[in-house]
Amino acid sequence: MHTGYKVGDLIYDARIYDGLNTFLSDWPFYKKWLPSHKDAKILELCCGTGRLTLPIAKEGYTICGVDYTPSMLERAKGKTAEEGLAIEFIEADMRTLNLPEKFDLILIPFNSIHHLYTNEGLFQALKVVADHLKEGGTFLLDCFNPNIQYLVEAEKEQQTIAEYTTSDGREVLIKQTMHYEKATQINRIEWHHFINGEFHSIQNLDMRLFFPQELDSYLDWAGFNVIHKFGGFEEEAFTDQSEKQIYVLALKP
Repeated sequence: MHTGYKVGDLIYDARIYDGLNTFLSDWPFYKKWLPSHKDAKILELCCGTGRLTLPIAKEGYTICGVDYTPSMLERAKGKTAEEGLAIEFIEADMRTLNLPEKFDLILIPFNSIHHLYTNEGLFQALKVVADHLKEGGTFLLDCFNPNIQYLVEAEKEQQTIAEYTTSDGREVLIKQTMHYEKATQINRIEWHHFINGEFHSIQNLDMRLFFPQELDSYLDWAGFNVIHKFGGFEEEAFTDQSEKQIYVLALKP
């Protein structure tokens, strides 16, 4: 069993990250669940470079974006300035965040809880959410639904998962290998980066997997009611075939 789980620095290189994550397939879902009143306050944890933060601000909401990685926040601030928006960004760990206000909506999007590698870390983050959510507020969360067959097949050979050009002109090719640790439920992913045709480095993208009934119980223990649980961003029913676990949550009375 390994320790020292992490995400590699190159994966969090803001332009490498943005070039890989150009999609907005989750945006219609998050837009639908925005508060009905525009004076609502929104908190996004693990906001990255602002992929969802900026569209939410463009809808006229006051949103605060929190992330642990300075380079991601620097890129988010740059994009915010380019768009002429006013967004507060805070560099902080979502397990220890302590702000002097509460929010109508809190979201942890884009599978970010998979980087909470221990139960202690998960419960710390969920307590932060509970402490910052207004009574009657909504908590939105999405993550993967573990697929054992995929984990087994993906261990057999290296796979090319992305090939693209960054905004600063770098040609990026990413090949993936992985190994699942059954004892810790952590998928040890390695991304082999080739930049401008040459091998650059191997970067870890370790992810803690949460099985459906397990995560339901954790959220219950942390003081949340599951209002909805969907299997996809079009609000499909959660089934055996669902690739995602998408939650609409509220604090217990």
